[in-house]
Amino acid sequence: MATTTTDAGGTDALGYEQARDELIDVVRRLEAGGTTLEESLALWERGEALAKVCRRWLDGARARLDAALAEEEAEEAAEDKG
Repeated sequence: MATTTTDAGGTDALGYEQARDELIDVVRRLEAGGTTLEESLALWERGEALAKVCRRWLDGARARLDAALAEEEAEEAAEDKG
């Protein structure tokens, strides 16, 4: 998968769906076996980097949801007082 990124692992510019799909492919390749130890290690490292990208996206989404819910609760509390 070619992408223009700034990090050595090529994951900075990946969106969540891209990282997830590539991670699924990495897992399938590892589960299928038939790779050398060096190839398996490289796949594992790529999978770890992709998992971190997915976690960052999910953490960011959770933070946005929490902020939106807190804002909504604050508005409801202000309306109840008013």
